[in-house]
Amino acid sequence: MPPEPSPAKARQEEFDEFAGDYDAALNKGLKFTGEKKEYYAEGRVRWLQQRLAHLKLGLPKICLDYGCGTGTSAPQLTSVLGINEYLGFDPSTESVTEATRTHGQDGGKDSARISFTHDLAGIPSSSVDMAFCNGVFHHIPPAERAGCVQEIVRILKPGGVFAFWENNPWNPIVRLLMHLVPFDRDAIMLWPLEAKKLVSTGGLTFLDRTYYFIYPSSLAFLRPTEPALSGLPLGGQYLLVFQKP
Repeated sequence: MPPEPSPAKARQEEFDEFAGDYDAALNKGLKFTGEKKEYYAEGRVRWLQQRLAHLKLGLPKICLDYGCGTGTSAPQLTSVLGINEYLGFDPSTESVTEATRTHGQDGGKDSARISFTHDLAGIPSSSVDMAFCNGVFHHIPPAERAGCVQEIVRILKPGGVFAFWENNPWNPIVRLLMHLVPFDRDAIMLWPLEAKKLVSTGGLTFLDRTYYFIYPSSLAFLRPTEPALSGLPLGGQYLLVFQKP
């Protein structure tokens, strides 16, 4: 009898299976918010842009999108933040293939260089200004999370920023939506303080914590109030910002 796959390998195989239908599966869970994944992808990057300005941190030029999936954040990170070089990493080879097909380009005089890989070890140390991840760590088995943080720390330049987005376990609507998404049902969510400790212990300095995405589309007229409420654990996601010494 062949050995059972490791938890990480099992998750990789699960995302390989969903790569072609990832958007449909994700939007199934999001339909109750009245928005599609692109709204949240852009919102995350625009809110990050505001937080970087608030913290008086410069905009990055080279970015690692850790756990990039099918590359949803690539156009937002390059256009909103003005990133010159985007590198998306995901252990799912099928997701990387789909991301490359959809978003990959050679770049040029007026466009960012966008590329994807499933080989994290091949990324040079101290090579990126910012690492970005969204909803990745709740898919990583808890015993393996510290090692993943160490890899991100290795790849970041000194002074580089880690923008860590995760789903907010305080929010019951988020828990319901995750139950509706096939690849999120068995995920183990991270509490904000748990995530802060995990990354800080890995060697990065904690700078900022905010919550975002409070209102569904039916209450969109209230969205201008979200920045004032970002310190309260109301939003569907939270953003932690760290810096490498």
